Amino acid sequence: MRIRLQNGLLYVAVEVSYRGRCLELDNVLLDTGSAGTVFSIDRLLDIGLEYAAEDAVHCIHGVGGTEFVFSKTVERLALGDIHVNDVEIEIGGMNYGFEMDGIIGLDFLLRVGAVIDLAVMEVRV
Repeated sequence: MRIRLQNGLLYVAVEVSYRGRCLELDNVLLDTGSAGTVFSIDRLLDIGLEYAAEDAVHCIHGVGGTEFVFSKTVERLALGDIHVNDVEIEIGGMNYGFEMDGIIGLDFLLRVGAVIDLAVMEVRV
């Protein structure tokens, strides 16, 4: 999977599958400094993913500040050919002052054994 460098940050394209519907997100930050994977609620509404009363809500902290998110299990999360099935993601407002669809965090990267090769700007396993 190709990595795109934009404004000094690494971005990738990701596909999220939920209840049989798939969404391609092209503007996802690749962030080894983020413990978790989080996506913008505004984007995931397109495939019917929304908050339900039974969803766990918690607070996450990062360089961008503090934010309340909820968790959902999606059928598939794919970074090109690299994917996991039945994975829990976090969903929130993601109002960090710049446009992005989500963040691929260390949880996903460790689970798939990702290798980030900056010499050729790609992620592989």
